[in-house]
Amino acid sequence: MKLQTIVVLGVTMISAAAFAQSSADIDTPLKAAPARLRDNATVIKWKPDFTYETLRKGTNRLVCYDRSGQPGQQPFAVECTSIANLDRVTQNLKLEAIPDKKASLAAFEAAEKDGTRVKPEYGSVWYHVNGPDAEHTRTHITVAMPGATGQSLGLPEDGKQGGVWVMNAGTSTAHLMIPGQ
Repeated sequence: MKLQTIVVLGVTMISAAAFAQSSADIDTPLKAAPARLRDNATVIKWKPDFTYETLRKGTNRLVCYDRSGQPGQQPFAVECTSIANLDRVTQNLKLEAIPDKKASLAAFEAAEKDGTRVKPEYGSVWYHVNGPDAEHTRTHITVAMPGATGQSLGLPEDGKQGGVWVMNAGTSTAHLMIPGQ
């Protein structure tokens, strides 16, 4: 009887530890999700080979993931975007992983120039939460507008005037910058 109790207790403890890890893997990326979308968002975990594992399948189009510790990221970095943007995120991760920063930037520029840069879903929102740790973060929100220019949107192409503006106008990376976020 004692052996059975010990085995059951051991299995329970292992299961609880696995659940706690799984729960943290899901809860941490969701810190970037807007409250109204959080409960139905998909959560993925990036692998070193730039593929991902789905930790939780959602029912809306939002996908969230942890980027903490990845090249160019803050110690705490989570983001969410449209599930349609995963090919672009994959490409970003591959190009950001190039150790030499000049070579990485050149690879981004070459992909843009030769048309192989994956475009994000037009009008999709990117939610970023990052900082030195989970308690000291900054939220940054952008809206993808590939190919848009200040003229096509009737917005400035720099933030000098205040308000929303178009960054990287005319490229696949064009997006609306939203001040105060």
